[in-house]
Amino acid sequence: MTVLPAAVWFAPLHLAARTQHAIAISLFLVISWAFEALDPGLTGLIGCYLFWALGVTGVDVAFGGFADDPAWFLLGAILFGTLATKSGLARRIAYAVMLRVGTSFSRLLLGLILVDVVLTFFIPSGVPRVIIMASIALGLNQAFGLEPGSNTARAMLLTLTYMASVLDKTIIAGAATITARAAMERFGHMEVLYSQWLLAYLPVDVVLTLAAWRLTLWFFPPEKRALPGGRAYLQGELAKLGAWKPMEKRSLVLMLAAVGLWTTDSLHHIPPSKIALGIVLAAMLPGIGVLRIEDLKSVNYLLVFFVASVTSMGKVLAATKSVDVLTNALFGWITPLLGHTFLAPFGLYWIGLVYHILLASGISVLSHAR
Repeated sequence: MTVLPAAVWFAPLHLAARTQHAIAISLFLVISWAFEALDPGLTGLIGCYLFWALGVTGVDVAFGGFADDPAWFLLGAILFGTLATKSGLARRIAYAVMLRVGTSFSRLLLGLILVDVVLTFFIPSGVPRVIIMASIALGLNQAFGLEPGSNTARAMLLTLTYMASVLDKTIIAGAATITARAAMERFGHMEVLYSQWLLAYLPVDVVLTLAAWRLTLWFFPPEKRALPGGRAYLQGELAKLGAWKPMEKRSLVLMLAAVGLWTTDSLHHIPPSKIALGIVLAAMLPGIGVLRIEDLKSVNYLLVFFVASVTSMGKVLAATKSVDVLTNALFGWITPLLGHTFLAPFGLYWIGLVYHILLASGISVLSHAR
C-alpha cells in the first residue's frame, strides 16, 4: 500500500517537487480507499494531514474540502435520516403509501419501491432507508406466514437494496452523488442544480422502477399472492403508531420545506447544502426540539471526513498542477473517443464500469477520476 506511493515520491520523473509529491500522496489515498485498509474517513484525514505536514500545500488547500458544500450537505443528509426515523415519520409514510397501493404481493412490492422513492427526498442516504424498509419488509414476510428465506423475502430485500443504490445516483443523495456534483461544478465549471439532476434522471427512474418490479416478480414468484388479513394488517401497523405526534408534524413541516427548496433551486439558486444544514439546525432550536445534541453525537463523522478529504484531494491536485499530469497519463488514451458526440458517453460509461469492478466502490471510482 505504501511501496508504490513511496516509489513515486522519490522517482526521477522530472516533475516539480510539489506536483510529484501531491501525486504520490494521492496515490496512497486511492490505493487505501480501494482496498479499505483503514476506515475511508481516517485515511482521508491522514492524506489531508500529509499534504499539509509534508509541505505540499498550505493548510487552507490541504483541508479545503472541509469548507466546501459536499461535506456539509452529507452531514445534513445524515441528520435528515435521523429526523425521519426518530420522529417515526418514515414508517408512517411507508405504511400509508402501501395501504393505498394494495395488498396483493405484486402491489405491495410496488408500494415498497414507491416508498423508497418518496423517502429518498426525506432521507438522502441509502443505508438508513434500507434499514427502515428492510424491517418493514421482514414484518410483511412474517404477516404472509413465511420463513425469512422465502421468495417473498428475497424479492423484497433484493429490490429495496437495488432501488436504494439506484436512487442515490438518480437523485442527489448519498456520498457518491454529492461528491460527483461537486466535481462537476469544480472541474466542469458548471452549475449543477438539484432540480435539473432530478428531472434529467426522471425517465430513468420510471423505467428502472417498472423493470425492477416486473423482473423481481418474474425471478422470485411469491409463495402467496395476497397478504393474509389484507388492509387490516397495514391498518393495524398504522394504528400501532398512534395519532400524529407533535414531533412528527414538526418533522414533516421541516422536511417538506427542504424538499420544496431543493426542487425549486432553479428559481432561488440556494445550494442544497445550505438548505439541508439550515433545516437541521432549525430542528434543534428550542421550541422545535426534534433533534437533540445526542443526535449530533451519534453521527458517523468519519463519513463526512471522507467526502471532505476527497474534495480536498481534488483541490490539492488542481493547486499543484498534478491534475494535468494525471489526466494525460491515465486518460490520454481515451481522448480520441471524447471528440465524438456519440462515442464519448459510451467510452466514459464502460471505463467507469471497469474501474467500478476493480475498485468495488463508487466513491473510490470518483476519487480516482479526480
